Amino acid sequence: QVQLVESGGGLVQPGGSLRLSCAASGSSIGFYTMGWYRQAPGNQRELVAQITRSRRTNYADSVKGRFIVSRDNAKNTVYLQMNSLKPEDTAVYYCNALSEPFGTNNYWGQGTQVTVSS
Repeated sequence: QVQLVESGGGLVQPGGSLRLSCAASGSSIGFYTMGWYRQAPGNQRELVAQITRSRRTNYADSVKGRFIVSRDNAKNTVYLQMNSLKPEDTAVYYCNALSEPFGTNNYWGQGTQVTVSS
């Protein structure tokens, strides 16, 4: 079992930055692909960014060039640096842990709200 706790969300003006953190416990994140997803009201949950055990990254087209996902296995934490934020980035952001190589185990955090508004 992996417990995931997100932090770092909040209210930011358009063009601003936030860094989300996801602290894991119960198991090392070194065994998992770690991801960030988001869900806006009325929308389905969507992938924002992923980073594999080998640190390959994958981003949604809407955030490429603005968001950076990283992991610190020693701290058992994954981060999402969000720059040049837009109102359409407003959503609840969820941390995800997916076991490699087969995705047998899949864990979610409780989410953190990000609101981009002037």
